Amino acid sequence: MRLSISLHAVGVQRGRKWVLRDLTLDVRPGQRWALIGANGAGKTQLLKLLAGDVWPTPTAAGRRTYHLGEREIDLIEAKGRIAYLGAEMQDKYARYGWDLSVSDLIATGLHRTDLLLSPVTPSELRKIDATLRACGLKRLAARRLSSLSYGQKRLALLARALCPDPDWLLLDELYNGLDAGYRRRIDRVLRAVRARGRSWIVAVHRACDVPRGTRGLIELDAGRLLAARPLRREAASRLRAAADEGVQGGARGARKVRAARPGRERSGPSLLRRRQSLVKIGGADLYVEYKAVLRGLNWELRDGEHWAVFGANGAGKSSFLKLLYGDLSPALGGVIERRGFPQGTPIADWKRCVGIVSPELQTDYAVDVSVRELVASGPRSSIGLAEPTTAAEARVVARWLKFFGLSGVADRRPRELSYGQLRRALFARALAAEPRLLLLDEPLTGLDPAQRAFMKRLLERLMRRVTLVIAVHHAEDLPRGVTHSLYLEAGRAHLGQAHFAN
Repeated sequence: MRLSISLHAVGVQRGRKWVLRDLTLDVRPGQRWALIGANGAGKTQLLKLLAGDVWPTPTAAGRRTYHLGEREIDLIEAKGRIAYLGAEMQDKYARYGWDLSVSDLIATGLHRTDLLLSPVTPSELRKIDATLRACGLKRLAARRLSSLSYGQKRLALLARALCPDPDWLLLDELYNGLDAGYRRRIDRVLRAVRARGRSWIVAVHRACDVPRGTRGLIELDAGRLLAARPLRREAASRLRAAADEGVQGGARGARKVRAARPGRERSGPSLLRRRQSLVKIGGADLYVEYKAVLRGLNWELRDGEHWAVFGANGAGKSSFLKLLYGDLSPALGGVIERRGFPQGTPIADWKRCVGIVSPELQTDYAVDVSVRELVASGPRSSIGLAEPTTAAEARVVARWLKFFGLSGVADRRPRELSYGQLRRALFARALAAEPRLLLLDEPLTGLDPAQRAFMKRLLERLMRRVTLVIAVHHAEDLPRGVTHSLYLEAGRAHLGQAHFAN
């Protein structure tokens, strides 16, 4: 017997704002839903409400109930049959430095705790071992989370959710930041989940992120339920069209990107070769946690160039951007030169003219600051503020908050924003510094189709005066005007040239 969940006229209020309102929904055993809606529509809050992690705001008519067959059960019993997995869980382990082994992480799923607080029993060990094998993680069982790639961490967290064999999987943007290989691995895991008759609701922004076997579509708008209906072919086509940068008023006229395969860098115009170097790296080996990430890196960024960085999860894209930013340094013998910043210049001086947007930065900004303070920290290259902003800084912050449509949430904390809203706030933070170099690590992840189209147009305008280096998995996330590409694979870098097709 499997779990059913019912919501009747339910709402959730945060401060003075209703993030979910008058919502009535029934989900039954064996159903599998895609959950769609713009950033801030309430998708994450709905998943947490169904999971029992968020309480509905009391109203006269509002009611949330859980049933096994005809029998109503309480929240405690229901929570044992539901597994929720969102981006904040992966962020939480990184933020607090909870460096569990993969095996212990999966065990916390059985115990329903963040940390392993009691010994694992022999029967639990058997379940953990079976889950490791089912998810293809057996060889990583003893590895620590800090040593895993982004994709390995996501797969390990999915295994944690699956180990208790829940009736319902509630998955929030599960495929975000994953390369094609890890997407296929997760597809295989979910195929087995489907074969066992389990249910899921998956929040998505892209059609390619809807798992096979999904049969229903739930659509939210501004906290209200627009529709809950079968995912027929026409609905799937509409979702695919919205996710394909063909949004009305969005990327009209944008050309699709076709990135060159790894190989020799193609010769550009002689004008490009004569332009001054902004950053130059020579003979650099890069280590992270004593592990070699990149070897023998020779690379140069010149004025007028805009680079795309490609590579699988774990190839070193994020580490490469951190090297450019100054959070990482090459090993002894390697050299990195930054124009206008001779050797010995404090790295903080360089950082003040570089903007960065990354998943790690989004993790770091779980600190207790307002969105206004978050944006104001950009020109200071800090996490939070040590001193109050000046009047001039406040005007700059207000302008970027308005530009990104964040004025109404300026006094909220980052945890009170949707994933996409926080990503836009990080863009505002980066641009408030008026950077000459902009480093972007999967910058469009978590944004709805309209926001992705908007951000691409913005980047295309910024590229006229700011040098751009952008790491992506989806080539269609690249703005027009990218001139070169860098491919990272097995610790080595291969140069290419990005070019466009109409």
